[in-house]
Amino acid sequence: MAALAIVFGYLESLIPTGIPGVKLGLGNLVVLTAMYAVSARGAAAVSAVKIVLCGLLFGSFAGLLYSLAGGAASFLVMLLLKKSGRFGLVGVSVAGGVVHNAAQLAVACAVLGGIKLAYMLPLLLVSGVAAGLLVGFAAIPCVRLAEKIAGKGEK
Repeated sequence: MAALAIVFGYLESLIPTGIPGVKLGLGNLVVLTAMYAVSARGAAAVSAVKIVLCGLLFGSFAGLLYSLAGGAASFLVMLLLKKSGRFGLVGVSVAGGVVHNAAQLAVACAVLGGIKLAYMLPLLLVSGVAAGLLVGFAAIPCVRLAEKIAGKGEK
């Protein structure tokens, strides 16, 4: 799953958005699938490997720092919301996308010394919701398939 997340991260790096910090979150599709079909620990490992290797292979050191902050915050929020039982997969995904972008922006403001980048918050929140919806709906059949392969699904 980590290898697949890295491939998705690479493909995502080839898609220009024209806006710093805005991505589709394709690698998160695999993380969500692992979270729901495998385990929280397995999903955390997939997320960590994806973030570090994609950052080293396709990004920069600064990008790696932003991704680590966004990925850790996003993962924690998604895991807590999933465990609460109050949110479905799509809601968990949307929250993850929003938190990921907000955490990255917070780190960018801290690193660059000031709140000057806060003007990007509305755009990043909207893109987080959009990416979260896309990934969340795409994850539904992926989770079903992964559960079926693992023998956890309906027979």
